[in-house]
Amino acid sequence: MPATHDNPTSDRTVAVACRGVTKEFGDGNALVRALRGVDLDIYNGELSLLVGPSGCGKTTLLSVVCGILYPTAGSIHVFGTEITKLSSSKLVGFRGDNVGFVFQQFNLLPALTAVENVCVPLLLKGVPRRHALEKAYQMLEKVNLRDRADAPPSNLSGGQQQRVAIARALIREPRLMVCDEPTSALDARTGHTIMELLREISIEQSRAVVVVTHDPRVYEFGDRIATMEDGRVVGVEEQTPKPGPPPKTPSMVEESVAETS
Repeated sequence: MPATHDNPTSDRTVAVACRGVTKEFGDGNALVRALRGVDLDIYNGELSLLVGPSGCGKTTLLSVVCGILYPTAGSIHVFGTEITKLSSSKLVGFRGDNVGFVFQQFNLLPALTAVENVCVPLLLKGVPRRHALEKAYQMLEKVNLRDRADAPPSNLSGGQQQRVAIARALIREPRLMVCDEPTSALDARTGHTIMELLREISIEQSRAVVVVTHDPRVYEFGDRIATMEDGRVVGVEEQTPKPGPPPKTPSMVEESVAETS
């Protein structure tokens, strides 16, 4: 579904198109309408932000966009495929091939090293361990953590763990990355570093990156800011991202918490 707009960083094509999307949970007196007719376009080569108060439907919208939940009504096209019409098994395959996930709590496996955590998606896909590790080292290099490849999560700072999670999301080279509150567990300086990385990822290979956030400090990184209220997108602001310098306060999260193992 092509579309045009004025952002010079975008390749001017729509990655995700939502039309009339609703999502309901429960029924009768317990019915909750989490999404109420959402229309939204997400573009390749852009970092899009979903903002709004808690409970407004941001995470639910993210979940239906990436195929974790089916909507109750409406259509969602992702890279030209109407995912709302895919069977559960086909949707799992489509999601695995096209979507990378970054979560607030990192979700790293504590018994594995950084590089082993990064290569897990390839191992699950049946890629030989040697090839998976080789690719995982490349991804850690991309997020500037090659020197911490053999460290377990417990020996990494919060910012380092989030970068490992981003490397893990990138290893299958997804065209769409979805990030749920990726900076909320980080201090200001580290959050700035993570958003700089996500912005670079959106420009590189013209990926679409979507970030759900409550943090107004990250708004300066977005190409588009979609504001939600009561299950609806009530406005979309386009802007030219102009991130300022990182905060001057020391980043305690990024300080080394242990000797290199």
